[in-house]
Amino acid sequence: MSTAVGQFSANSGYSGLLAELRTAFSTGITRPLAWRLDQLRRLEALIQENTAELSDALYHDLGKCSSESWITDLGLALSSARSTRKRLRSWMAPERVRNPIALVPARSFVMREPLGVVLIISPWNCPLQLTLMPLAAAIGAGNCVVVKPSEISSCTSQLLARLIPHYLDSKCVAVVEGGADETTALLRERFDHIFYTGNPAIGRIVMEAAAHHLTPVTLELGGKSPCIVDESADLETAARRIVFGKFLNAGQTCIAPDYVLVHQSREQELLNSLKAALSEFYGPDPRSNSDYGRIVNDRHFRRLQELMAGGHVVVGGETDRESRYIAPTILRNVNLRSPMMTEEIFGPILPVISIPSIKAAVEFANARPKPLALYLFCQSREVERFVLQNTSSGGACVNTTLLHHANERLPFGGVGESGMGNYHGRFGFETFSHKRAVVRKPVRPEIPLAYPPYSKVKDFLLRWLL
Repeated sequence: MSTAVGQFSANSGYSGLLAELRTAFSTGITRPLAWRLDQLRRLEALIQENTAELSDALYHDLGKCSSESWITDLGLALSSARSTRKRLRSWMAPERVRNPIALVPARSFVMREPLGVVLIISPWNCPLQLTLMPLAAAIGAGNCVVVKPSEISSCTSQLLARLIPHYLDSKCVAVVEGGADETTALLRERFDHIFYTGNPAIGRIVMEAAAHHLTPVTLELGGKSPCIVDESADLETAARRIVFGKFLNAGQTCIAPDYVLVHQSREQELLNSLKAALSEFYGPDPRSNSDYGRIVNDRHFRRLQELMAGGHVVVGGETDRESRYIAPTILRNVNLRSPMMTEEIFGPILPVISIPSIKAAVEFANARPKPLALYLFCQSREVERFVLQNTSSGGACVNTTLLHHANERLPFGGVGESGMGNYHGRFGFETFSHKRAVVRKPVRPEIPLAYPPYSKVKDFLLRWLL
């Protein structure tokens, strides 16, 4: 375990760490625009000056090549810090709002103020992106921050623990390494906000711990994100974009298409196109292709091996325990009651299920918990309207996958079991800010209409004004 502020451990608790951060916050050091901009520039420098080392850590943890590391982690984190820095002045400005006539003369406005000391618990699958993007938002909003990276992506966690104190203000930003014991000890402390990215099971634990202190939470969870392929879809394009979205990071992405629902008249054609796209992207032997990643650890490797029993392999299915390799795998004739269709896959296995109609596809998706993402491939605006109006998901894409996550001007977050709250761009700044309502009224004139004693005339005017 390491921290950037003092030296604390799960055994002794983190109350001392929190006390140091609260003392720093109480001085007002994090509130000025200049401090926030400086920290965001330093966060950009952390990424730019250590790109090779950060990419190397991602390779050791997940087998990511440098291009994939940039797509999934470094590029998004850098863009987030940069865009927050460029727009922060306008986001911090008080927001004027109109007054009802009863408040005249007065001015009303909304101030964004920092929450205080916040906790960011990040996952292992995109460990840089999903640590540094919320960190940029929390810093931009003027908070002190405790960062808890995942111990599963250990190389990345250790590197962040070394780099963050070197680049960022160590009085205000701390990194705590470790596993379940350290996370549990942190959750006993009182934070002003907890931002957790991970699975719903741990999300429930986080929310329960937060309730003890009435701490607000943002939960970025996952779920089984459906991909619906209508009979009107361009299958060649659909297949390439599905394969990209599914097998990026070896399928270990919270918004990856979890399963495909395809119109029964085009199932075989889609399967053929998916196989062709896999061959185009990864060649005849993905194991020897440096662009294709690996499963993060042995436990997840065994879990994914067991899931494959739930369907018939169309392509892929090969595994190698020593290197934690699981081939990009497509299944059909899937057992809908198997664990593969009741648990989030979070790996390079794609079940393809034929459905008789778009209505049946919507009913299938709606019979399951609300997902983090929903993907639709079609060339019919009527089908698009029907699906978007009759389903619910954290985000959605039409004729592509993943890209809603790449637009900083869109909110990213879940709904129902896939999460609560959102971030990215201004949405992240708002998540880590308190919106404070302020009314400023001049001393003169004094209009005593609302003051007692009341009369019939006052009562008439009050009812007319209010």
